[in-house]
Amino acid sequence: MVIVALVIPLEGVPLRWFWIDRFTEFVAGSHAVGNKGIALSDSFMHDHWGVYPIMPHSLMAEGMAQTGGLLVSELYQFKELVVLAKFSKLAFHGVTRGGDSLTYRAEIDNLSDVGAAVKVSGHAGDELRTEGEIFFARLSSGDDAQPREPSMPTRLFNPMDLSHWLHMTGVFDVGVHEDGSRMRAVDYGLPTELAAS
Repeated sequence: MVIVALVIPLEGVPLRWFWIDRFTEFVAGSHAVGNKGIALSDSFMHDHWGVYPIMPHSLMAEGMAQTGGLLVSELYQFKELVVLAKFSKLAFHGVTRGGDSLTYRAEIDNLSDVGAAVKVSGHAGDELRTEGEIFFARLSSGDDAQPREPSMPTRLFNPMDLSHWLHMTGVFDVGVHEDGSRMRAVDYGLPTELAAS
């Protein structure tokens, strides 16, 4: 039995919970590398263990999910409903504190008609801090996709919000296809520049 966790953003309310600051590599259909700087000024650091603030593991898992989720979503041109279905493996190592920078690396591991599995790791410098395997289910659009309840949206994000997120995190600055050609927003039907909020 697979339990699908689905969070639907409110219409007109853009995603503000970014757990990737910037992508440094994004190779469509292959892998992505993103960075997240951790600061003591981040309120979530003090909400976890106030006297000894560390990066909560749940938020590290979210950073891994965002890195892998965008990589998988690109496989479907950012047009289909792709959701995190499960972590089939998840482990944490050591403590991540203010001043650390996490580097997430996601690789497509297995692709099928119903979704894709990715292997994801998170490092602070040379130290492994987290690793996991995530399956993302493909729930809409293609004939071979999983059936979708009529009440579910066809997309997880408003296209303008998605475009804003992809531009802010540098996907189109560093993104390439496996043949080395540049990923361009216009090829996905998205605006070519960062929209003003």
